[in-house]
Amino acid sequence: LGTFALSLPGKVYAAEAGRDAILALQAGASRAGRAVFAEHRDLFRRPLTAAECDRFHAIILDPPRAGAKEQIGQLAASKVPVIAYVSCNPSSFVRDADILCKAGYKLDWVQPVGQFRWSTHVELAARFSR
Repeated sequence: LGTFALSLPGKVYAAEAGRDAILALQAGASRAGRAVFAEHRDLFRRPLTAAECDRFHAIILDPPRAGAKEQIGQLAASKVPVIAYVSCNPSSFVRDADILCKAGYKLDWVQPVGQFRWSTHVELAARFSR
């Protein structure tokens, strides 16, 4: 959570279901003097609505292995111009990417990252825009 939120310029909103991660981010942001609003929110059960998403210039998503189908549906209906998507599951990424592309987003690039030696596990980073 902090890897993304603390490296971004300007004001940042971060949502996370894990309370400990939110507390750690708040402490890190405070020490760094950063403007980060961290909310304890389970985006699987209560995704940001399209109207809530419209407040942002860009959104970074790093969902669990199941992906972010509910949140992607709201993003697809939003006016957010840029979405960065980090995935640990190529199958759920393809499903979510298909939803975004059908809603008018363009997949600008996707980069596989094999960070676990001797493992078949792969991470993906991608950028969508419209």
